[in-house]
Amino acid sequence: MRVLFNTYPVAFGCPGGGEIQLLKCRRALESLGVEVLLFDPWKPQFEAVDLVHYFSVQGGSMNFCDYVKRIGLPLAISPVLWLTAENRPRFPLAEIRDLLHLCDRILPNSQAEAEQLAAEFDLEPDKFSWVPNGVDPEFGVPADPGAFRRQFGVEGPFLLNVANIEPRKNQRMLAAVARQMDLDLVLLGHARDPGYLAECLAAGGSRVRHLGHLDHADPLLKSAYRACRVFVLPSLLETPGLAALEAAAQGARLVVTEVGCTRQYFQDAARYVDPSDDADLRQGIAEQWAAPSDDRLREHVLANFTWAEAGRSLVAAYTRTLLDVGTL
Repeated sequence: MRVLFNTYPVAFGCPGGGEIQLLKCRRALESLGVEVLLFDPWKPQFEAVDLVHYFSVQGGSMNFCDYVKRIGLPLAISPVLWLTAENRPRFPLAEIRDLLHLCDRILPNSQAEAEQLAAEFDLEPDKFSWVPNGVDPEFGVPADPGAFRRQFGVEGPFLLNVANIEPRKNQRMLAAVARQMDLDLVLLGHARDPGYLAECLAAGGSRVRHLGHLDHADPLLKSAYRACRVFVLPSLLETPGLAALEAAAQGARLVVTEVGCTRQYFQDAARYVDPSDDADLRQGIAEQWAAPSDDRLREHVLANFTWAEAGRSLVAAYTRTLLDVGTL
């Protein structure tokens, strides 16, 4: 089987979880014998593949996806989308509706996302195959917490947030809460919005440090997850947040947003917070700060949410799609 991957043009200008998902799925599929080509506009290679997999439903995606269907290729889409009352105006909902009706299979990151999209855009449940986000096996190997501390001079217990620095990730509220609680907070990630980063640092004062971006393959990232007292991801939404999965695999206590599909992944082993309520965030952090170490979440994530499992789910979804369209 040969599959062509594509996404919106500027996705890798400041990569986040969606882009990591694309690359990790490619590697997982290749380990199962599926050849994955990355779309090259100078050499499209449509004639060389059995199916096209498009990641995201950002505005402007219809031109490519419509062409794929017009030349007779099956099309699968990973929407990477969770709608809320606040973010709905920012999305091209009419185009998204057309995209999801156009494609042959929809590959959300959770059953909860599938149900939301089916209701929102009047789609048949049978059109969905949910594919889990995951972690690499090496994230399950306990890292040396001292490596991160030595590299960056981090002493004492601290809160950790790993994400692009932008309003959707809600670091400004987190920084203000850390300052109120007299707790140290370390931020790791690209400053997607430099102005917002400045606001976060001002809100947190001396309690907050932004240490830039660590490459996903850097051992220091795993060390940071292992070293933190609590990993906090109070985003306006998550599906479910790759960094939270990775932190859980390293044994971190989790405080995560309740908006999105986080509960399907972390069940009762994380503390969920309302990202609009700073009092709830303070309480959630206090509870997890005082909580004893517990390997239940680590074991649950490593048993159920790996990229190998994502690869197997994709092969099953592609096979079903090719059978449905009569090309297999």
